[in-house]
Amino acid sequence: MLRNVLVAVLPLVFSASIAFAGSDPILDRQQLMEETRDAAKVVGGMLKGAEPFDAEAAMAAFEVWKKTAAKAGELFPEGSDSGHDTEAKATIWTDRDGFNEKMADFGTAVDAAIAASPDSLEALKGAAGPVFQSCKGCHEGYRVEKED
Repeated sequence: MLRNVLVAVLPLVFSASIAFAGSDPILDRQQLMEETRDAAKVVGGMLKGAEPFDAEAAMAAFEVWKKTAAKAGELFPEGSDSGHDTEAKATIWTDRDGFNEKMADFGTAVDAAIAASPDSLEALKGAAGPVFQSCKGCHEGYRVEKED
């Protein structure tokens, strides 16, 4: 079931993100991060046992993360530190080398997850764990946590 939903929804997400391309870096990165979050929910659902393991859905999520790793860094240009209710901390611009390093760590973790091509829940845990850790590492220093 989850796979069918992903097969139907992911092409729409990708085409929607193309429509936003180049419009505004804050809006573009927010869209990209929403896609990243949605992919994390798919993998997280499997890891928590809320959804059955689905190798195709996991790989689709990893591909979304790969897109994020490739594009996110360029969506934080100088002058895009405020507006549109951004959650970006000023440290992105005051510690650009640190931010770039965290983004590179994320990309490395995603590449390793894709290369692992997990074929079981246990393998998914090993592949996705470092990706989630790299997300957390970046969020801790470079993202303002919003209260719900």
